[in-house]
Amino acid sequence: MSAQFAPLKNDTFLRALLRQPTEYTPMWLMRQAGRYLPEYNATRKRAGSFLGLAKNPDYATEVTLQPLDRYALDAAILFSDILTVPDAMGLGLYFAEGEGPKFQHPLRDEAAVKALRQPEPGSLQYVFDAVTQIRTALNGRVPLIGFSGSPWTLACYMVEGGGSDDFRTVKTMLYNRPDLMHHILSMNAAAVSEYLNAQIDAGAQAVMIFDTWGGALADGAYQQFSLDYMRKVVGQLKREHDGVRIPAIVFTKGGGLWLEQIADTGADAVGLDWTVNLGEARNRVGHRVALQGNLDPVVLFAGAEKIEAEVTRVLQSFGKPEAGNGHVFNLGHGISQFTPPEAVSVLVDTVQKVSREIRSGIVPDGKL
Repeated sequence: MSAQFAPLKNDTFLRALLRQPTEYTPMWLMRQAGRYLPEYNATRKRAGSFLGLAKNPDYATEVTLQPLDRYALDAAILFSDILTVPDAMGLGLYFAEGEGPKFQHPLRDEAAVKALRQPEPGSLQYVFDAVTQIRTALNGRVPLIGFSGSPWTLACYMVEGGGSDDFRTVKTMLYNRPDLMHHILSMNAAAVSEYLNAQIDAGAQAVMIFDTWGGALADGAYQQFSLDYMRKVVGQLKREHDGVRIPAIVFTKGGGLWLEQIADTGADAVGLDWTVNLGEARNRVGHRVALQGNLDPVVLFAGAEKIEAEVTRVLQSFGKPEAGNGHVFNLGHGISQFTPPEAVSVLVDTVQKVSREIRSGIVPDGKL
């Protein structure tokens, strides 16, 4: 399968995830192909809609490569949406004008939950076609990340019918009918595992699970309704393809409280939001996992000098990587659509420069 793809020229990102030595701290950005880039907006306009963009492998390939043509990033991430899976499960994804994603058939009662089915065969083929096309177009430049929403995060949208401020509907089901919630989550975990493995077969060289709404749960509920199902997904992932290791990243926004437990899911790396002290996180996980993160995305509005200072602070907080640990620089969540593109240039340049200096001892290592 991999014979069709060019050899990888820059494996810094993969080495950091596997806690191997790197010459500098690799980086990519959550939502790096997005509305902050004028070229993305131009392609989206041609596609006619967000779904027209996401469901067309040619357009998906085009926008995935755009940030790499502009910035020296160390990984590409598949351009898609986390709600492709519930859409393929028959919930009817649509985007209302000026609003976020919504489902025509949310899971509001027992009959709807029990009628939930696994994705129809072939219903997600456009995603896998995009993965293969992007990997081919990258021509070995950098690795390609595949991804999915976590079982719990998908369930939030599936029960609420869209985004939510308080998750009242889904959490009420969780407390009143935990049996129904576990049924949804079991179905989602099976679908997500299959979805990620198919992305790996199609050419993804690392995979990430986005648990965007795990932090909305109470302690105890998080472990039972989010973490346990992510552990099941990680346990079913293909960790090697054609003899090459496929690293897995797990990210719970608002999950710093449970860092040690997330590190024990079996994933290779844990993503952190901006509320977590990176140096303390490194001490907490030891050599179990690599860490990814965790600059506050709003720092990118603060001007070049402040961006440089905050990037340096984050890198110094982690300190100089040693054998058995690794750091991938990223934002603590997705980049804002209002971010000035030139701010990202400052970010990328500073990460490259300062992370090399920390390794050489020119910039003090915050761990010392």
